[in-house]
This record gives sequence, C-alpha cells and structure tokens, in this order.
Amino acid sequence: MPVAPPDAGGLTAGVDEAGRGCLAGPVVAAAVILPAAYDLPYLADSKKLSAARREALAPAIKAQALAWGVGMAWPADIDRINILQATFLAMSRAVRAMGRAVTLLRIDGNKCIPVGYLSRLPALPGQEAVIGGDASVPAISAASILAKTSRDRLMTVFDRQFPGYGFAGHKGYGAAAHLAALRRLGPCRIHRLTFRGVLPEKQRQLGLPGL
Repeated sequence: MPVAPPDAGGLTAGVDEAGRGCLAGPVVAAAVILPAAYDLPYLADSKKLSAARREALAPAIKAQALAWGVGMAWPADIDRINILQATFLAMSRAVRAMGRAVTLLRIDGNKCIPVGYLSRLPALPGQEAVIGGDASVPAISAASILAKTSRDRLMTVFDRQFPGYGFAGHKGYGAAAHLAALRRLGPCRIHRLTFRGVLPEKQRQLGLPGL
C-alpha cells in the first residue's frame, strides 16, 4: 500500500498486536501517539521486557501519550475470518479507540491494514509497515506493551472463569501444559477452534463444532 508522508504538524501512531499465535483468547492490538518529548525509561519491544517492567511502563505510557487505544478481535472473529484478518480488525478498533485523527500509522510487521477496516475513521491515514518496528520505533514499542499487558490481564481473568487450562501461566499459547489440558478437558468458549491443537485434527479439518 502506498505510504503517505505525515503533514507538518500531523500525528503519527504506532500500532502493534499481542496474542496472534495463541490457541485461546482474543488477539489484542494497541495504538499509541507519543509526544515529541516523553520520559519512558526502558521503553522497548514488550517481548524483551519482564512482566514487571511491562506493568510498570503501561500506566506511564497511558499518562504521557497524546492518545492511546486498545482493540480486540475475539475467537469467534478469528474462526470466522482467519487470524490475519482478525488482527487487522483488532488494529482498526485500536486506532478508532484513540479518538484522535492521525496522519500516519506505523505498524509493526510487513503488512498494512486494508483500507476497508479503516473506513469508519473521519479520514484515512497513510500507513507504513515497519519490520522489527516494536524494537526500533518508540510508538510501536509503546503499543506492543499496552497490547501485551492488556491481553495478559484478560487471560488472568479467564483463568478464574475457565479453571484447569492454566491461562494465567501460559496466556493461551500452545504450551505443553495447555495442550495436555485440551486433551483432558476439550476446548472452552475462548478457544480458537480453527487452530491446530485445539480440536482433534480430523474434527478440525471437517469444521465440526467443539463445544
């Protein structure tokens, strides 16, 4: 997609997601507009930070950002439209949740958000996909931290609602303990039924319901 350079005085938002490869729970995206000057020590890719560091940074990012937003796409969305399209959906929801018009979206990875997902914005922003942006673009790093902390807290809530799966520990990823729980208990309402490992393979390929 062509990239539109920001206008003078325009706002640029960093966008990133968390939970794309999980077997359970939503994919969560965040969008952040940072001011020209900010004080966020240790700001970096969320995957390179400890959980304690992420939790300390998240409120500081929210306090200092010119705008921020979080958006989600749930397992039903993921199973219906696939994980890539659900990621775009979550990102578009995060951008809308900021409540600010932006000139440019800088998105972690190698893909921009399809225009159709942004059609509800007052004006279409330019977009730039930045490979490794979560480690090199501060606004994307900030977005990665908000997406990750928001999702982790949600999975801790789901751990209480759906006991036995260990969501508070593995956060829905395909850890050995999670796979063993799926074999023992079967999937619950927040599992992604189209993902390999959630349903027995023959049942998954046939598209049979798991709940």
